[in-house]
Amino acid sequence: MTNSTDAELSARLTPEQYKVTQKAGTERAFSGDYWDTKTPGVYRCVVCELDLFASGDKYDSGTGWPSFTSAISDGRVSLHSDRKFLVKRTEVRCASCDSHLGHVFGDGPRDAGGQRYCLNSAALILDEDDTEQQVAS
Repeated sequence: MTNSTDAELSARLTPEQYKVTQKAGTERAFSGDYWDTKTPGVYRCVVCELDLFASGDKYDSGTGWPSFTSAISDGRVSLHSDRKFLVKRTEVRCASCDSHLGHVFGDGPRDAGGQRYCLNSAALILDEDDTEQQVAS
């Protein structure tokens, strides 16, 4: 868990990053920095910088948000029931600092496990230099 206070996070994060990670917001489709990037690297939590997803597991889901078939390793994300908007969904949160990342759905590529981790770019930072983790995934 991050030791940052709410005031510190509000000062450190952009308004969009704060809204998404701390208030479980959702950025507009096709508006985030990473929805269509093909840059190799590791996607980390914008709040605590935990390695979460590898670029090798990223795919174009056509939804307008970065989508991945799996987390970089077990225990990096936690899943929670989300019943907002009267629809049952599964929320994805950072296992280290509990920041909201997005949702996971069962409509991903079948040959890769069938999961679609649909995330907000605002919840992520891309470490383009981290090639060791992306190969290990």
